[in-house]
Amino acid sequence: MKVAIASDHGGINIREEIKSLMDEMGIQYEDFGCECDTSVDYPDYALPVAEKVASGEFDRGILICGTGIGMSIAANKVKGIRCALVHDTFSAKATRAHNDSNMLAMGERVIGPGLAREIASIWLGTDFEGGRHETRVGKVSAYENK
Repeated sequence: MKVAIASDHGGINIREEIKSLMDEMGIQYEDFGCECDTSVDYPDYALPVAEKVASGEFDRGILICGTGIGMSIAANKVKGIRCALVHDTFSAKATRAHNDSNMLAMGERVIGPGLAREIASIWLGTDFEGGRHETRVGKVSAYENK
């Protein structure tokens, strides 16, 4: 698995935690920034990462900002992206198993680093179940391709 990860200024600390987790899990990743603590615009980080996932260059993407909301909205504008905003472990598992999410968004001002690591670990380690869920995801993709 190859993961693209990025944050804006509001998600730098959790981004570093998730990179450490991926190192421990042996998951290959590339960090797309940001490298500052001054205010930046989240679409400048969310959109390039989403495009890399949508193109197949990366299998999955992880985005972190203050709330995760802006990053998830921006990422979901890219065709082929299913970015889930997750702040609990149940949703982390469900969004992979049932929705085949290919991107994860989290908010550093909403959850702490321990929970963020747990969410990312579950999300990275859960496979898509397919079956009836595949039909549902297919309907979303078909609508997107109109």
